Parts: sequence; C-alpha cells; structure tokens
Amino acid sequence: MRVVTWTLESRTPPAAPPRPMPDGVRLDHPTAVDPEYARFLYGYVGGPWRWTDRLGWTREQWEDELAVPGTSFWIPTADGVPLGYVQLQPLAQEDGTHVEIRYFGLAAPGLGRGLGGPLLEHAITNAWAVPGAVRVWVHTCSLDGPAARPNYEARGLALCRTETTDEDVPEAPLGAWVSTGGPVGPASVSRPTS
Repeated sequence: MRVVTWTLESRTPPAAPPRPMPDGVRLDHPTAVDPEYARFLYGYVGGPWRWTDRLGWTREQWEDELAVPGTSFWIPTADGVPLGYVQLQPLAQEDGTHVEIRYFGLAAPGLGRGLGGPLLEHAITNAWAVPGAVRVWVHTCSLDGPAARPNYEARGLALCRTETTDEDVPEAPLGAWVSTGGPVGPASVSRPTS
C-alpha cells in the first residue's frame, strides 16, 4: 500500500498553557511503564488504525525502547480506563535535545470527548519541559486517523517533510482486540444474538 508520512515540528514553545482535560478525565504520568503495558497501549490505540510495526517486537525490543533515557508516558484515564496515550522520547543532538512525540492517539473510549486537542497540548508542553529541548516533532501518516495531522497543525506543529513509500500493511485494520493479543478466528468475532 502506498503510505504518505508527514514530519511536523515546532521550534518554539507554545505561548499559552494547555487547556485542562475534559470533565471526568485525569492525565496520569506513570514513573515506570513495563513492556507489557506499553505493548497493550500500542495495540489498544493503534489497532483501529493499522499500527502494526511493533506487534511482532520481542519483549527485549520493547525493553530497549523503554530504556531510552527520558522516555515518558502520559495516559488520560476516566473511571480507571485508559483513553489513549502519549509517548515522548528525547534525543540529544548537537544543537540541543529534540523531543519526539513517539506515539500519540486515542482509544475508542476516548473518542468524541473533546480530548484530542487538550491531550496534544499537554504532550507538547511536557515535551518542551525536557531539559535542553530545542525542537518537538512527530511523524504521522496516511494510515493514522483523519484528525491526526489537522490536530498537530492546529497545535502549532508545522510540516517540514513528506515521504511516500510502499508498505506491507493489512488491507484492513486489525482492531484493538487482535492488536492487544486477543485470539484470531471465528471465536473472536462477535455475532448478534437473537
């Protein structure tokens, strides 16, 4: 499948503080995320959008990803249920620290709550709070939700690169059930009851 990937960036911190989370939503910042939970969040949020790159990763690959210094997670929750997540990952460069919004997305229970804008504002503010930050950036692509790129641009991230590649991706999204490790097959398909 032909996939368009956009890189967006900000070189200056936001002028205004982030808006508060919507009513009933709390933004958690766990001090440690283990590989199992990181993989769950990835599948839970990305299953409906063809996030498949990391589904085949070993536990060691997840450990390596989480061991990158400064990696942090921000998880909006309501009634104890995760509604999405943000993963930030800084990388020291010659001109300072470039902080990637490595993953950002909402799970099905987080959609339609007015959460995407405020969550991204918090992500950008927290990325700029990383010591030495000189750039905040993100990749998004044509496989992501249709609101992804407009949300990034509305929060001040500007397009700086476009790349088109041919990718081997499923014809349809796998869904959160399969992407979080649920069994595949007739038993995993819900059927209407009479």
